[in-house]
Amino acid sequence: MTRPSDDDAARLARQGRITALVIAGTMILWIAANWIGAALGLPGRFAILFDLAALGALVWAFVNIYDMWRKRRNQTGD
Repeated sequence: MTRPSDDDAARLARQGRITALVIAGTMILWIAANWIGAALGLPGRFAILFDLAALGALVWAFVNIYDMWRKRRNQTGD
């Protein structure tokens, strides 16, 4: 079992922070967009647009999480 280098660990940590920010930001923007859309009386198609944009960001985040898991697993030799 080998330990990851400091550079690899820093890259994984940075990737994890970015992914966490994308998830948190997506949820905040999604809630705000739905609230503003309802307050302005926008049609339902805009709510679907907000939902699809949020799903796209979350799919990107989950792909990143899987990539980080794979890199971490390869580094530790499991």
